[in-house]
Amino acid sequence: MLPLPGSMADILAFLADLPGPDQAALQKAQAREPQLTKPPGALGRLEEISAWMAAWQGQHPARLETPRCVVFAGNHGVAARGVSAFPAEVTAQMVANFQNGGAAINQLCKAFGAELQVQALDLDHPTQDFSQEAAMDEAQFVEAFSKGMRSLQEGTDLLAVGEMGIANTTSAAAVAHALFGGEASDWTGPGTGVAGTALTHKAMVVGEAVAFHKPGISDPIDALRRLGGRELAAMAGAVLAARLQRVPVLLDGYVATAAAAPLHVLHPQALDHCLVAHASAEPAHRALCAKLGKAPLLDLGLRLGEASGAALAIGIVKAALACHNGMATFAEAMVSGKDV
Repeated sequence: MLPLPGSMADILAFLADLPGPDQAALQKAQAREPQLTKPPGALGRLEEISAWMAAWQGQHPARLETPRCVVFAGNHGVAARGVSAFPAEVTAQMVANFQNGGAAINQLCKAFGAELQVQALDLDHPTQDFSQEAAMDEAQFVEAFSKGMRSLQEGTDLLAVGEMGIANTTSAAAVAHALFGGEASDWTGPGTGVAGTALTHKAMVVGEAVAFHKPGISDPIDALRRLGGRELAAMAGAVLAARLQRVPVLLDGYVATAAAAPLHVLHPQALDHCLVAHASAEPAHRALCAKLGKAPLLDLGLRLGEASGAALAIGIVKAALACHNGMATFAEAMVSGKDV
């Protein structure tokens, strides 16, 4: 059974000893790819994805039989500062919609054969307003992080990670600003639709919060505790659990990427088992992906959250494996590689 952290120090210890990719499986994938009936590199990133799946599943050919999508939901005390176009009660209402099968993520999971898991994290007790104090104390943070780790079910061969939480783009912006510097406005976008003076106010809240906490932040995980939310902590936990179990991960948009970013800052290879599923329309997401060295798979103008982009990208991974595993080799098809 996967060990769970009892403290933030335990999380740091896990990150100090991460398993790497399976080199034997990777080499088998790399050896098969040039033999397939196509010009070298003709399938672009699909070729990289099939090798990535083999390396992190530790098997060749890689399989995609039990993709799972997990959506974590949390409420934020900073919502009281007027940083969102929607009230905090929408979080619980959308969770009910997920559970009743009425949201976009339900339809996307059905379309791509993914099992959906929704985890509501103490919605009746929002985090503290991080513009005034730390969003969570250590015990609250570790509890949320551990719930994320426990969400990884045995037999998952690809994990899609996403979120729901009013005001969580404010939290994501604060985490990114604390980790990577710049101006608060560089990391703050419209979220649910704020604009004009409301967007300026949101950026001001982010900037003031980071300035307030910056002197006391001890490490990137502590930045996530102070400025994040329960759903961000849980996503980070799920990502770490997947790494420890060698399960490849698709990260959804801005909030999911920001939740995983502290792991990267602590260990530059910590997210090698992750792909960013899509480039969010949230403006700072591309900059954050660049900081992590991740090129998103899709660019469809999405800004919904709820793992919608990650669920869509499951289809891309399925396509990559279908081509790699199912195509004939030049020898099998009796096609001359020289003439293709």
